[in-house]
Amino acid sequence: DLGLTGYDELFANDEERKVNKLPRIFDIPISEIDDFPDHPFKVKIDEDMDQLVQSIKERGIITPVTLRPKEDGRYEIVSGHRRKKACELAGLNTVKAEVREMSRDEAIILMVESNLQRSTILPSEKAFSYKMRLEAMNRQGQRSDLTSGPVVPKFSRDQLGDRAEESGRQVSRYIRLTQLIQPLLDLVDEGRIAFRPAVELSYLKKEEQEDLLEEISYADATPSLAQAIKMKRFSQEGKLSNEVIESIMSEEKPNQKEKIRIK
Repeated sequence: DLGLTGYDELFANDEERKVNKLPRIFDIPISEIDDFPDHPFKVKIDEDMDQLVQSIKERGIITPVTLRPKEDGRYEIVSGHRRKKACELAGLNTVKAEVREMSRDEAIILMVESNLQRSTILPSEKAFSYKMRLEAMNRQGQRSDLTSGPVVPKFSRDQLGDRAEESGRQVSRYIRLTQLIQPLLDLVDEGRIAFRPAVELSYLKKEEQEDLLEEISYADATPSLAQAIKMKRFSQEGKLSNEVIESIMSEEKPNQKEKIRIK
């Protein structure tokens, strides 16, 4: 491709040129579509999904999914995991899709951007999607060959924050959540562990997090921000044992004394 105008393009009229620039939509068999590797966003079978399935049964899929062709002849879904699942539940064998050639990093960035438009996003979904997107942006920035010129500086969390409408510090906090063991991260998604304490707990070693999980189950309580900060400090000093975790968790939270007086 030398960047020259093709024969067909040269003799096409304005209307034909406009049509040629439109996305090509295909009916792709669902059986030939694979999920995006390490996709951080959950596809829930809930009331919203039921409504989407009913809508597809009545009117078909309105917004096509976006697919990326794979080397083995199959397709990888980049955008539209919920729509694809809804088509399956609606009993369809194919899904309307735009097939686009793109690199792995371009696919990651598009996948994250399209999913961040959803109204409800779990903390774990933001955490892993921010991490994947930042790594992809940096790999793109570091790429250099004979045609691309100098190496572009690495993207910062502040730059990612600007794109995601978050502060760079908040992006860093979300990415820290990826260091939590899955059961603790589940408690964050469920709202049982607040966001800021969860960030502090992410600095604990994996075995310390396992010990904390046992104590949470036993005490039926989760750490406050002050307790999480204290555990992080003990961990950094190499002093966070089972006994210390139990002792910290048994401490009264700041408003507990006041609640006792009110009673």
